[in-house]
Amino acid sequence: MTIELFSHPFSSYCQKALIAFYENDIPFTCRMLEEPGVGDELASLWPMKRFPILRENGRVVMEATIIIEYLSVHHPGPVQLIPQDPDLAWQVRMLDCVFDNYVMTPQGKFVFDALRPAESRDPYGVEDARKMLDTSYAWLDEHMRGKTWAAGETFTLADCAAAPSLFYADWTHQIPEQYENLIAYRARLLARPSFARAVDEARRFRHYFPLGAPDRD
Repeated sequence: MTIELFSHPFSSYCQKALIAFYENDIPFTCRMLEEPGVGDELASLWPMKRFPILRENGRVVMEATIIIEYLSVHHPGPVQLIPQDPDLAWQVRMLDCVFDNYVMTPQGKFVFDALRPAESRDPYGVEDARKMLDTSYAWLDEHMRGKTWAAGETFTLADCAAAPSLFYADWTHQIPEQYENLIAYRARLLARPSFARAVDEARRFRHYFPLGAPDRD
């Protein structure tokens, strides 16, 4: 049975999962949330109605990180996104959490706040998110000094998380020019064919970005 992926191409976490599919050329059927009935089907699988969701052979897999872990077990390919070396594997998982929690989450705070009615916005929370991104940028710039990828010598789960995180975060709160290591890393991620494909597939949805998508990338 073909893998079904409930997703939307403009979603950062869907892009994170898509990178894993594209890295190892894993076939799947995209269940686009704009299609009639797909949203209701998603809700029946996961009442939180969050995506991506993978379904295969009666299994339902939630959360982008776990989808990538699932693919590494059931559909392994030449690109090992979860290293076999256990010491490297925990570093990869740690960096995956760093990008999700300290880049993607504060970036999302800006976006979700912009979607609120004006009288319900949270400027204090947005400012906290800005400070978190500033701290993350500084730490990541130092972390990426002398490195090509986030953990180890090859492209991994950590880079799947980094790509959409840094892509959208730089749109939201631009990475300062002095962080040359981080800016160069973001450029390498954008040049990676798997992520470049995900970005291209989402171009027609850029008008949805509530902060206004910049005319770049």
